[in-house]
Amino acid sequence: MAGHSKWANIRHRKERMDAKRGKLFSRLIREVAVAAKVGGADPAANPRLRLALERARDANVPNDNLTRAVRRSSGQSDGGVDYMEMRYEGFGPGGGAVIAEVVTDNKNRALSEIRHAFTKHGGNLAANGAVSHLFNRRGQLLFSRADNADALMEKAVEHGAEDFDRDNDSGGVEILCAPETLMPLLEALKAAGFAPDFAEVVMRADSEITLAGNDAIKMRKLLDVLEDVDDVQHVYTNAVMDDDNDGGDAAAV
Repeated sequence: MAGHSKWANIRHRKERMDAKRGKLFSRLIREVAVAAKVGGADPAANPRLRLALERARDANVPNDNLTRAVRRSSGQSDGGVDYMEMRYEGFGPGGGAVIAEVVTDNKNRALSEIRHAFTKHGGNLAANGAVSHLFNRRGQLLFSRADNADALMEKAVEHGAEDFDRDNDSGGVEILCAPETLMPLLEALKAAGFAPDFAEVVMRADSEITLAGNDAIKMRKLLDVLEDVDDVQHVYTNAVMDDDNDGGDAAAV
């Protein structure tokens, strides 16, 4: 069973990202560009690109923008930005592990901004590998409310789901699978009438630590500032900010 704080944190982060529509468009287009660069321009043969395009279209990113990103990144047309994928790791307030995944055309700029965020907000940037061993790459599908959760999970198992987490208070369901299973699982669930609020390959912590009080407030601030960095695509942590024990302030940060 998922705790209240975990699901509150999932909702907080998703709602905050959805609110930044302009930045969300930029991040989705970057993911499309990198997916095409790494795996080629054919979505049928490139599951990462297929997922990136689906997420972008679900967010109403214009098709022309996506087409240009694919063509330029896959070498089908001139111009475009040469993006690099990078990962930065560190520790935040209260000892929580933090990973920031970056897509950038200037690694020096990205490093400078991320280091500044950690330093200013009570964290410490660490060497690669310092915290990544605490996480595993998993396919994740989130349903904010699943009215027929048993049928959803039964269908998910048929198509490769490996684990589930449910929140009885909200009716939310989290489904986990191997990264390579995510796209066919997503397509099968949508065909059966189960459309998730979120589907992506993520870095998921093997275990979590709970932060409360000032540590929770400071960690939320650090995560929010990292997400504001233009080059940052994703931010992950093993910290759960306990809204029940921090006086409610952390939820507003």
